[in-house]
Amino acid sequence: MEARAPKDLARDGCSVALALGVLGERWTILVLREAFYGVKRFDEMLEAVGCARNLLSARLATLVDNGILVRSPYRDEGQRERFEYRLTEKGRELFPVLLALMQWGDRWLVDASTNGPPVEILHRACGAKVAVELVCEGGHRHLGPRDTAPRRRRR
Repeated sequence: MEARAPKDLARDGCSVALALGVLGERWTILVLREAFYGVKRFDEMLEAVGCARNLLSARLATLVDNGILVRSPYRDEGQRERFEYRLTEKGRELFPVLLALMQWGDRWLVDASTNGPPVEILHRACGAKVAVELVCEGGHRHLGPRDTAPRRRRR
């Protein structure tokens, strides 16, 4: 099979290529991480993410333009109106994606001598660690690449 350039895949409607067009930049993923951690305000996001102000503005605009975040006005007493950034339903559906990246990084990149990953995601109700798992509609669990097959849909 002939290798194809990413733009060819995007032209074919490849969902991965399309998603990367919106999310495929380091700062964007880190902004989403902070949104999932509950950070909403620009200055708090800027401090947590650690990028330049103009980069954060651009990433937030991309996420808002794509319906992943919504800008909500707020005003602290005696201050001008500002905006918070809140995840939309579309944005909240990215949680398993970020959690899967975190799990992979925890397994393959975090130095084991530091006693584990710097952050754990816990279930609020019981306190147990949360993990992403692939499950088919037939109920089969713990799926991997060798258990799955791509199928192109006819248009």
